[in-house]
Amino acid sequence: MTERFTTVRLDEAPEVTAPDGSAVRPLSVLPGAASFAQFELAPHQVARAVTHATVAEIWFVTSGTGDIWRAQDGHEEITPLAPGVCLTIPLGTAFQFRAHAQGLRVAAATVPPWPADSPDEATPVAGPWQ
Repeated sequence: MTERFTTVRLDEAPEVTAPDGSAVRPLSVLPGAASFAQFELAPHQVARAVTHATVAEIWFVTSGTGDIWRAQDGHEEITPLAPGVCLTIPLGTAFQFRAHAQGLRVAAATVPPWPADSPDEATPVAGPWQ
């Protein structure tokens, strides 16, 4: 059976709270391949630090500014976030992000698709910010 294509408008997508506390609008899914969503933090909001069990992500900052902390295998870094920045969160990476005064919006692809029925996908970890 052929998978039908879909079209979703951002303003019509439901908003849910991600395990890290960010506001997320799930947009599209290619079953077995990837999913795509928009994440948003309000001004000065800090997401909870987490690591994913089965998914990797590619992020693209669309508006606002902030920072992201990523740590994996003894290496860690804090990267400034601003429109036009694209970054990866490989499987097993601990990460946390925060918004500056303008808030922060990120479009992200998740590979494989985010497992909607898995409460254990995002495990809390110690991050640099409260």
